[in-house]
Amino acid sequence: MNEPMNILSPAFRADPYPYYAELRRRGPVCPIEPGGMWAVSRHEEVLFVLKHPERFSSQGFKAAWEPPWVGVNPLASSVLAMDPPAHTRLRALVSRGFGPAAAARLEPRVRALAGELADGLRGEEVDFIQALAMPLPAFVIGELLGLDPTRHGSFKRWADDILSVTPELPPPEQIARVKATIAELDGYLREVLAARRAAPTDDAVSDLLRAEVDGQSLTDTELVNFLVVLLLGGLETTTHLLGNALLYLSAHPELMARLHAEPALVPKFVEEILRYDGPSQSLPRITTEETTLAGVTLPRGTMVLALVGSANRDERVYPAPDSFDLDRGSQGGLQFGHGIHFCIGAALARMEARLALEAIVTRYARATRKAGEITYNRTLTVRGPVALPLRFFPA
Repeated sequence: MNEPMNILSPAFRADPYPYYAELRRRGPVCPIEPGGMWAVSRHEEVLFVLKHPERFSSQGFKAAWEPPWVGVNPLASSVLAMDPPAHTRLRALVSRGFGPAAAARLEPRVRALAGELADGLRGEEVDFIQALAMPLPAFVIGELLGLDPTRHGSFKRWADDILSVTPELPPPEQIARVKATIAELDGYLREVLAARRAAPTDDAVSDLLRAEVDGQSLTDTELVNFLVVLLLGGLETTTHLLGNALLYLSAHPELMARLHAEPALVPKFVEEILRYDGPSQSLPRITTEETTLAGVTLPRGTMVLALVGSANRDERVYPAPDSFDLDRGSQGGLQFGHGIHFCIGAALARMEARLALEAIVTRYARATRKAGEITYNRTLTVRGPVALPLRFFPA
């Protein structure tokens, strides 16, 4: 009998795709660890889960991100963990501020910053995550929310700590660190809310303070939960997308040379890296009733992980799915989700990745890294390198 895989094991985190293929071979719905969850691994079934929130509730995020050891986690009570009609009303409050229009408005400033950061990659080996992959999205989300630029350095630490929450009981020092981070971030965002009430500005925080749902203003706790998901989602997705992209390009110098010669191919590259090795790996859901999926009966209250990373490598949908194909036309696959929970920041993430990669490939023809293992973050939902030492070679 096949033992359940642990999707948080170091080997799985280092390269989940062979394990995903094995899960698809075993059957599209299989038990996994930690926590006795069930993984949904094939494209057809993952899409079914995402299309049917009435059966597969986003309260799965709450179960995954607010285990007893953590106490209160603002992510677990955010719009990300809600179902209609509450999700519909709250999502509408921020959709405009994070859609294509916002991306177009910010593009000139993001292009300029991407160029400055890319110039800073010259010379000796640098940690690409700290040098560009983190500062660029931190600037964008900071601009949208009107946050103090001097706090940008804290964003990644907050995101890493809070997204490290899993159903597993961690060591006491991690419990203390995560709880302290949640308290620190909560306190900071409440200070931001108080400042905007005293002096409203043209940013998303002020917009949310003015907004009403069913004739009532949002409470400070609801506002903090909202801001946490916007801050962490806006940072982590793009940081890991850029990290995964440069890790791939450093291992495939011929492709980086081609992008250097033809920068117009960068948008195609972005779409294929989203499918091939995107930052979002799984979406937690919880069954609202007894449900049969691919012949497997799941009792009410079952924790389900919809493995979008596996769905994007499903051989039934993508020929030669483990091959990187610039001309595949996959449009990122299911990387940004589907349906009512399609990522509101998808246009921003695509814009940031495109401008960052254009800045890099027009300046550098090659990037190399020393041999050795890459350490990946340890979360249920997103995946990317913790650090990525690279040396860039100008054209």
